Amino acid sequence: MVNIIAPKIHDLGGFTVGRVLPNLKRRSVGPFVFFDHFGPTLLAAESPIAVRPHPHIGLATVSYLWEGAMMHRDSLGSVQEIQAGDVNWMTAGRGIVHSERSPERLLGSAQRLHGLQTWVALPLAHEDAEPSFAHHPKATLPLIDGDGVCLSVVAGEAFGERSPVRVFSDTLYVSIDFKDSAELVIPAEHAERAIFPVAGELWLDDILLPNGSLAVLDPGSLPMLRSVGASRAMLLGGAPLDGPRHLWWNFVASSRERIEKAKADWRDGRFGQVPGETEFIPLPEI
Repeated sequence: MVNIIAPKIHDLGGFTVGRVLPNLKRRSVGPFVFFDHFGPTLLAAESPIAVRPHPHIGLATVSYLWEGAMMHRDSLGSVQEIQAGDVNWMTAGRGIVHSERSPERLLGSAQRLHGLQTWVALPLAHEDAEPSFAHHPKATLPLIDGDGVCLSVVAGEAFGERSPVRVFSDTLYVSIDFKDSAELVIPAEHAERAIFPVAGELWLDDILLPNGSLAVLDPGSLPMLRSVGASRAMLLGGAPLDGPRHLWWNFVASSRERIEKAKADWRDGRFGQVPGETEFIPLPEI
């Protein structure tokens, strides 16, 4: 059996995303509690990416692109462009502020954009860790290429390889490209797993997987993925969360009290600022 979760479409101002986590059918898969897919799309020259500074607690944000580029800035002073195949991993811990914008070199021209923005809930022992930021270029990630399947281990461990990205719990995050008629058995080494088909025609045993939806796999199963034509997917999962999490706006926490404190801290300007930026996203009314 496989549980298919269709995306909910959200307008983020200028472009839309398909969100499969959190969902009423499933709150998390491994440590992943938030999963947005955007593109592939062509951003008009007059509509660059412009996500103003906003706060996070209790999570790590994971940015991954197949096309395009984004500029990350945060309250630690980090300034880092992410390009296709790279990983930006930002650990919010007790609190961080960041923005995401089109790089200055791309302003004034149309831009292709396609990628994922995900959040990983930090384990209880690391909820209030010191915030940090790490960038890992594409060339530093393990690449497994053979039999018509190319796998890039974005974070965690998979298929005998380990990503250099520092993770806080057992994590599975792999970008997979298939050639026509290629097949791949998904191992059962992680407790929770899901497939997110991105492009092409991908079958899970005898089930055609809809692109843009999340297919949550049964624990312990060994399903076969088969591609008809070229296709692409993301494999994600890991160990179950070590307790329930509350999600409100950009905050993740094990207690509602911690969420309320974060609300007050942002409202009253106690989170800090992104150097050089004066804009910010206000606390939502609801």
